[in-house]
Amino acid sequence: MYGKAFAPEYQGALTTLSVNSSLTDVLAAGTRELRAAERAGRHGEVARSGLAVAEAHRRLGQVGDADRAWKASYRAARAAGDTAAMAWALWSGGTLARQRGAFPLAWRLLRLAAELGELGGDVVVRGYSLAGLAETGRIQGDYQAVARLHEKLLAEARRRGEARHTVWALEGIAQIHRNTGAYDTAYALFEEAADIAARAEDRRGHAWALRGLADIVSVRDGDVERALGLLSEAESTCRAMKLSSALAYNHKMRGNVLYRAGRYAEAQELYELALTEFRAMSEPRGEALSRLGLAKSLARLGRDRSETAAELAYLAYELERIGLRHAREMVARAQEEFGVEAEVVR
Repeated sequence: MYGKAFAPEYQGALTTLSVNSSLTDVLAAGTRELRAAERAGRHGEVARSGLAVAEAHRRLGQVGDADRAWKASYRAARAAGDTAAMAWALWSGGTLARQRGAFPLAWRLLRLAAELGELGGDVVVRGYSLAGLAETGRIQGDYQAVARLHEKLLAEARRRGEARHTVWALEGIAQIHRNTGAYDTAYALFEEAADIAARAEDRRGHAWALRGLADIVSVRDGDVERALGLLSEAESTCRAMKLSSALAYNHKMRGNVLYRAGRYAEAQELYELALTEFRAMSEPRGEALSRLGLAKSLARLGRDRSETAAELAYLAYELERIGLRHAREMVARAQEEFGVEAEVVR
């Protein structure tokens, strides 16, 4: 049995915040508590409230503010001699680094966070940090290296009855299966994640699961309207909670669904919207994937073949540079699809 989902990153005076709290509300409450703790000289509380501020900024796509906030949280935790709080700050910093496409930094910070979490006796931050490492590897396309870690973390989350982490692990494993063509398995896992998230009142996890289901329904079944309906349901949650990144990925997925249905002009509009959103939050992975979808849509709409070739060549170079193996393979398939030679960008 799973209990109600909770947000362990909301600590100290902010433990009353819900996992479903609007990020603007989290930011306002966190900033208020942070200023009060700074005035009182309570380093531990500065670290804890600063963590919530950092995470709110990160999820809102405000990467500069998020970067400053997690570093300030870490300094306060170190001043307080709180090893676990230091680990939480590093986890936030590592998660931000992954979001920004700085994968070597993400690996380094998340490894340190896991080590400090274990040293500080905080099994939750250790688990979150290991999950961050697993997700980083999965996003980069290194499935063989991280699939086992996903399964291990899923087993731990189930044993503890942690709904939120169970949902995360199920969605990660489902995405690996989806990307390797095991659509039925992926669908079953996304469906289980959506069910657990709904019962645990984890609206963020539920929105991501719905996005995964929409993807499978589109690519496997060709059911455009059902896929769009699932994405609309997820979008309402993203907007209510101000989930900027999740909303941008929702729009990109809507573009994918429309592209597969041959509705290229509509897909173009969605990819352009997602591209604008990803650029606003400095998220290079989402930006590159949106550019790929846009390039394919424009090619279908009659764009000059040389322009398509140049765009795909640039994306291949950029994704190789960032270290996104699976996305790089997607570009290679697009180059083959449109019959353009893989050029080298220097």
